Amino acid sequence: MPRSIWSGAISFGLVTVPINVVSATEDHSIRFHQYHLEDMGRVRVRKYCEVEDREVAQAEIGKGYQLTKEQVIPISDEELREIPLPTAKAIEIEAFVPLESIDPIRIGEGYYLQPSGQVAAKPYKLIVQALGRSSKVAIAKYAWSGRERLGALRVKDDVIVLHAMRWPDEIRDPAELLPEPVELTEDEIDGALALMASMTRDELEGPEFQDTYTDALTQIIEAKRDDKPLPKAPEPEAAGGKVLDLMSALNESVAKAQAARGQGSADVHEMPKKKKKTAAKKTAAAKKQPAKKAAKKASGRRPRSA
Repeated sequence: MPRSIWSGAISFGLVTVPINVVSATEDHSIRFHQYHLEDMGRVRVRKYCEVEDREVAQAEIGKGYQLTKEQVIPISDEELREIPLPTAKAIEIEAFVPLESIDPIRIGEGYYLQPSGQVAAKPYKLIVQALGRSSKVAIAKYAWSGRERLGALRVKDDVIVLHAMRWPDEIRDPAELLPEPVELTEDEIDGALALMASMTRDELEGPEFQDTYTDALTQIIEAKRDDKPLPKAPEPEAAGGKVLDLMSALNESVAKAQAARGQGSADVHEMPKKKKKTAAKKTAAAKKQPAKKAAKKASGRRPRSA
């Protein structure tokens, strides 16, 4: 079972729920250390005091805030624990909002909130059921790791999940990243929608959603351990040296998606075909008219501007 990273309470009006916080995610990335390549000796970071010019032990190290070039204000861990903030000891629920009202760019790491002891069981279940029936998420404030944060509380499999959130002023304005205005045709938009439909899945399961980078790193490590040739990277698909326009690229992408998912699948959509009915109607009408009338009508047409 993962260890608790914080203990406190959920404060919901006058209701208090003692909880332990556990990380909701695991990191399975392969980690590397630094080594001296000449003799493969481990390279480590040592901490030195600039004043005494000597290495110092962890027990001698504390926090400080540099007020001026000459003055540093020391801050102890105990002082941080006793900071005069209600959110230092509790996750304070401030409001309830629809989940869709939260911009996903503001959502960060996820944590499970575990009820602490039997005394927390009833008020914990109360919040779980209230959140479930309301179809809303709770917005709360809490203080961890030297800063106050905003968070969203929701329910997953009868467990309360806390998602760390960024403050509004931490989100950069994307307006400066916008390209110059361009025009799109309805066929191009319909083509993109057809491609999306052909790539739609009901759930994120399957080999496409597995960590192939870590698998590839493992193969390299095992090959070097056994003194075998390193695995070769797959050859990139030949582009054929041709530049595709947007519609051609969409058509080709839909064809590939259909091939990958299997032809005849119920959720595979055809690309929209360009409409040519106007030209077809004019041709048919011209055939029905007498030759002289058709010629007279043709002579009266004005040429289209380029």
